Parts: sequence; C-alpha cells; structure tokens
Amino acid sequence: MGIRHLVCALFVAAAAAAPATTDDSQSLATLNSLFDEAVSNQADVLDDSTITKRSTCTAKNLSVRREWGSLSQKERKAYTDAVLCLQSLPAKTPASVAPGAKSRFDDFVTTHIQQTPYIHYSGTFLAWHRWFTYTYEQALKNECGYKGTQPYWNWALYSKDPASSPIFDGSAYSMSGNGKYIAGKGPITLLLGDYAPVYLPAGTGGGCVTSGPFKDMKVNLGPVSLPLNNGTDLTGTGLEYNPRCLKRDISAAVNQAYSNATSIVNLLLQNNNVGDFQMVMQGVPGSGSIGVHGGGHYTIGGDPADDVSVSPGDPVFYLHHGMIDLTWFTWQQLDYKNRRNAISGTGTFLNSPPSADTTLDTVIDLSYAGGGPITMRELMSITDGPFCYTYAR
Repeated sequence: MGIRHLVCALFVAAAAAAPATTDDSQSLATLNSLFDEAVSNQADVLDDSTITKRSTCTAKNLSVRREWGSLSQKERKAYTDAVLCLQSLPAKTPASVAPGAKSRFDDFVTTHIQQTPYIHYSGTFLAWHRWFTYTYEQALKNECGYKGTQPYWNWALYSKDPASSPIFDGSAYSMSGNGKYIAGKGPITLLLGDYAPVYLPAGTGGGCVTSGPFKDMKVNLGPVSLPLNNGTDLTGTGLEYNPRCLKRDISAAVNQAYSNATSIVNLLLQNNNVGDFQMVMQGVPGSGSIGVHGGGHYTIGGDPADDVSVSPGDPVFYLHHGMIDLTWFTWQQLDYKNRRNAISGTGTFLNSPPSADTTLDTVIDLSYAGGGPITMRELMSITDGPFCYTYAR
C-alpha cells in the first residue's frame, strides 16, 4: 500500500468514529474536505522522491494524531494517566529560576511564561508551539511510558455545547469537566495597548473543576495577567509558588463566535500569505476578533486558561494547540511549494520592542522543558526534521 492510500485510509477510518455534532454542517463539510486534501497532498510529498528531505520519515514510521472524540476510552485514559504521571515527576527547572515549578509538567508552563513576549504575534508563533507541543508529547512517551500520540481538540465539532463534549464532559475518560458554577459573573475584558477592549461573556462555570482526571490537580504557577469577571486583572511574575485548584469557565458563546467551523474555513481560505494567516489566527489587533487561537483558549476559560502566559497550566492546552498545528499544517499543504517555509514577523510581540526578522536560521530553545535548541528550518514540516506524523479526523 502506498503512502497516499495508507494515510488517507487512516484519516477516513478515524472520521467514522468522530462526533457528528456541528455548529454549521456545510462549513464542517468544507473543513473536512480541506483536511482530507491536506492529508492527500502530504501523501504526495512523501511519495515524491525529487523532494529533498532531512529526515527518514516514511509511511512505515508515520505516527497519527487523532481527535479526542475518536479515541477509545482506553486510549483517553492512557493519555490522562501519562499527564498525571508528568505532574508527579520532579521539576528540572531550578527553584532559583522558578520557585513555583514543582513538576515536569510545570517545566513546560515555566518556559511558556518566560517566552510569551517572543512567541505570540511574532515570527516564531506557529513553529514554536509546534515544537513545544511535540516536546511535551515526547516527555509523555519517554518519561511516563505513554504509547499513543498527542490528541487534538477540533473546536468545530462541539461549538454549540463544548461542556458536553467528550473533552469536557467530566467523565473518567475526559480532560475533566467545567468548573463549579458561579452565578452573577460579568464578562472578562481583554486589553491590548491602545486598541479598543474586547469583552467576552462569562461561561457556565467559573469555580474549581470537580470531576474527571484532573479534579484534584493543583495549579502551581501564575498569575501573570489573569482577567477577572469584574473588569480587573490579577498580575504577578507567574513564577512564584501559588498552589490552587484548576478553574474553568467553559463558554459556548466564545466557541461559536470565534472558533466554529466557519471561522476555521475562512482562516484557511481567505489568507494567502503566512503573515495574514497567523495574524488572523491570533486575532487582528483592533478588529474585535480574538481569532481561532484566542477562541479555543477563552472557550476553556478560568484559571489558568484565561492567562495567556500561564495557559499551559491547564492540560487541555495541548489538545488546543494540536488543533492549531493541524490548522497550520492544512494551510501549508494547500499550497505546499509556496507555504512550506513561509515565515513572517520578528522576534517580539507585535515587534515591540523592535527586533530582527525571524528567519529559517532563527533558533528556538525550550529551556528546561527539553527538546534542545533547534532552528526554524527544522520545524516547518511535520514530516521532516525531528517530525514524522500526520493527522486523522
């Protein structure tokens, strides 16, 4: 069986098991078609012997990342067990660097806190998070014996009612449920420089998570800038020890407004250069939109998900960024020749302060999270460099 047939067979087989609930059936059908086209084009690239590759990625060793809802209960539990294992292992980050880092899980949160000003609205945004998510996946495998791959959360599948989805339904096979309901919450206010504020409606939780695998989890790091439902923010260095429960405030309104199927399709089809693509994905400042990236984060809501810097402190962060990576992969594959190595932006948040342009030779280093220094050049394709994976829906 050729690589095209193998990859497409895996993709279609998994699709049969995926949930059917949608926000917009026509947009979801279009989105699925785009995903299928991307995987088919990836198969062509792997079959093309004229394309120079730096890795030994082939059909035989290609791993497949799947949507959470298509995993079996056994597979879901294996994943959450591995995350709990990572949370039980001692941190590699010295206390002198981050007193609040108490586990290997916290090593990743620390790195994200420290590097947030350089990895959002910057030239490294997409590749940095691809490498970050992959490195986390490898930690689950190598340090906690996980045999699966990093699952992802397709926001479009559950946008009408994310709290009832397999991801957030609170069962033993979920990523834990919503927070305890707190009545009378106002919206949260997102501020960015001199741009007009963005107001997001409160969700249906707000308190501590009380069900599922992470109901007893302690969030150790943060806040850096956590918006509250009274229009204020909790601020800090993010690196001090601040143990507290995991809170969520899941919002269907945010999911439907910013990260439904139509939003993803428009992102993929209406942005022909990577600068526009990644800006729209994150939310064009002043437009009133938070993009699909913000849409996923603020659908989760609560603490730490609402705090940009500390957001990896909620384990569902990695499912969200699996979908970010799938979306970028799809966009790349729709015009692979011109988009494979496409980069735009500098080394700082909205180029403030002004910094050098990001290039293929720019080095990414995840510090104590692991992975080692690596160039952007090595992170631009999920079947080259250190990577050898695809996606199934």
